[in-house]
Parts: sequence; structure tokens; C-alpha cells
Amino acid sequence: MAVHQPLQSALQAAVDDGTFPGAVLAVRLRGALVFEGAAGLLTQKVPGEAVTVDTCYDLASLTKVLATTTALALFAQRGLLKLDDRVDRILEDLRGRPIGAATVRHLLTHSSGLPGWRPYYERIASRGAAQPGLLGSAAARAAVLDYIAVEELVYERGTRSLYSDLGFMLLGLMVERLSGESLNGFCRSQIFTPLGASPLAYLPHGCTPATAGCSDERNAIAPTEEDAWRGRTLRGEVHDENAYALGGVAGHAGLFGTARAVLAIAQAWLDGRRKKPGLLTPEVAALFTSNRQGVPHSSWALGWDTPSVRSSSGTRFSPESFGHLGYTGTSLWIDPVKELEVVLLSNRVHPTRRNEQIRLFRPLIHDLICREFSKA
Repeated sequence: MAVHQPLQSALQAAVDDGTFPGAVLAVRLRGALVFEGAAGLLTQKVPGEAVTVDTCYDLASLTKVLATTTALALFAQRGLLKLDDRVDRILEDLRGRPIGAATVRHLLTHSSGLPGWRPYYERIASRGAAQPGLLGSAAARAAVLDYIAVEELVYERGTRSLYSDLGFMLLGLMVERLSGESLNGFCRSQIFTPLGASPLAYLPHGCTPATAGCSDERNAIAPTEEDAWRGRTLRGEVHDENAYALGGVAGHAGLFGTARAVLAIAQAWLDGRRKKPGLLTPEVAALFTSNRQGVPHSSWALGWDTPSVRSSSGTRFSPESFGHLGYTGTSLWIDPVKELEVVLLSNRVHPTRRNEQIRLFRPLIHDLICREFSKA
């Protein structure tokens, strides 16, 4: 693999200017890993603990595409799910509720009418004071479903897109209802293991990092925020509070993994788009990554985002590209025309989520990658 000093220098410059404590960047072009580099430290408080290409990161909302969306794509191609199925056909608890008449497509395109976010974890924690053990339990998952059930829709479904964690919480629960097993178990057996995506895993409450393949010896986990709510620096437990309240396993967040593990899932989607045999059929891969879903003025495909004005993918990815971001400082973009896959993993929320310099860095690094490999 050739050394591309401009990319390594750009990573280091971002560390030096405080964009993130450290990061890993992996670039694959036409099936070949053309760049894999790391820069910085796991934490600014432990000098010498350097990031390596094997560092595990909290992938945050990359969970939405790597786990939940991929699982639903499998159900669709197996004939177990139709995109225009009503939500309440699968989650019968939602019959007669505002969100019950929305469809799977509405949830995947963030056009269901649901609000973007609610601090359900605060309600669960408050109830947990009187019910020890509630956090992360099956009762907590049932409570969150009840909370979403009574949410009033904030816009007419199908008329616009509003990025919603709540919608993907429901989609994660749908995977469990359709499969008859946990979201964690289904994704591990049907997606991660078949694709050789390791280490890539949820870290449920009570699970050690080593159990998921992220150990302190080789795949050290980068810490995220110094969390006032939990009273500690988070490391090896999900950063997202609602996902934490759900036991660390949720449709919208919870996965931890390395850049190469993320690339393993990316390859399945790219293979599908390139009409190569694999986990996903060409028809399903093309459908899920197309933003032609009938939602006005939206860049959202099914689970995946596509390039838009001021996209995090920069200005050089083709219109056929698809990708997603993660709040902790992660991203994945795939260009099926160029056969280009880019994974950026960082812990920009360490020590605080108030650092948003990554907004400027993401498009710049993607443009630089395209310039470096301009023949793509």
C-alpha cells in the first residue's frame, strides 16, 4: 500500500488544531486498500496511548446503516418485509397511535412525522430510582416503545424529512419482532459474522469489551465524553444516552468497531450496487441507496444519506454516492461510480460534545481523497 503523505498530514493537522484527540482514516479504491492511517492519542489525558488502525470507536449513528438498515434490507429481499408495510403491522403495540399508520419507508427516510429526539433516558433513570435494575432491561425497552407511541407527530408524514433517532429506535425493535431474537444477536449471526466484520459489535450492559472483540491489548476503545449524567468518562459504554437506557443495544446507536470492520459492511453494499454476488441483491442494494423515495427536498434514501449541498462527503463524490455520519465523530461514504469507500473514525466528543470542528474537516478530507486518487 502506497504512503499518501497529504492524507496523513491532514489527519495530524486535525489532531493538532483540536478537531479530535485522534482518528483513523481508511480508503479503499476499486477493492484495494490504498490508505490506512492513524493519528493522535486515545485521550489527551494519557500521553503515549496512541491511536492505531486497530483502535475501536463508538460508531454512534453508523449503527443505523451498518446494523439496522442492513438487517431490514435482508428482510426485504427474503420477502419478510415490504417497505410500505405499516408500522403497526409489525409493532402491534402501536395500533391506534399517531405513528402506527406510518410505513417502514417513512421511518427509513426520516419522513414519518416523528420528532428527531427526546430525552427518554431521563424518564427511565427517574423511574429506575424506584425500580433498581430498570436501566437497560426489557422493561426499559417496553417503556421507550410506550413513550414513542404517545408522541404527537410534528409534521405531516411524507411531506418532508426530519432526521429522527426515534424512528430508528422503532426500526431496531422491528428487527427483533421479525427475527424473534435480539437486534444484537441477529446482526451478529446474519451480518457481521458472515461478512467477517470484526471487531464490530454492540456492547450490551454487563458485556466486557473483550467479549465483543475490543480488548485493551490490541483493539483499545477510544473514550468519548466526560459525561456529567453518568458521572464518568465513557469508555466501552455507548455514548448515546437513550441507547444506554436501552441496554447499549438500539436501532439508532450502540455499535463499536474498527475502520476495517466498517469497510467489511461497506463492501457488501458496494458489491450489491456493482451487481456482484454477495449478501445483498443488486435490486435491494440499488433501492435502499437511492434517494428517489418521493419525499420532497430530501437527500435521504432508505437509511442511507446521499450527497447534498454542503455535504460531509465534499464536492467530488458522484450523485450516486451514499453514506452516513455518527455523532461521536465517525463517517462512512461510498461512491459506487468511482468504487471508492472512505471510513473516518474519531472521538471528537472527547472530552466534550461542544467541539464541532469536524463539520469543517469532513468535506475537506473527502475532497482531498478524491484529488489524491483523481483517476478514480
